[in-house]
Amino acid sequence: MNYGDIKNILTAIDDDALKLEVVMDLGKGLAAVPDNAICSEIVGCSSFVEICRAGNRFYGRADSAIVRGIVAIFIAMLDSKTSDEIKKIDIESEFNSLNLNLGAGRLNGVNSMIRFFRNL
Repeated sequence: MNYGDIKNILTAIDDDALKLEVVMDLGKGLAAVPDNAICSEIVGCSSFVEICRAGNRFYGRADSAIVRGIVAIFIAMLDSKTSDEIKKIDIESEFNSLNLNLGAGRLNGVNSMIRFFRNL
């Protein structure tokens, strides 16, 4: 599913709990990380999170269903883009536009993921 589709679905849902269920379902669709991918653990997340890159393709894994979904959203938003293209995107504003009701601990992890992508 592309990011536009994800955004349309999430912004159409008013119920916070249902919205988070959709996010968790998105995480189930993460592709397996290929052997040639370079992976970085995201420091600052309360869960274990790795974001991996093989060329301009992103992959990820996490030990929490909701975090896997968040990773899936970032991957859909940024996959196949170069580092220069990613730097031109206001990742934080775009993610915030989804209006996900995440706790403070999860937001720390989200901010750590955003920093990772900005520093590619």
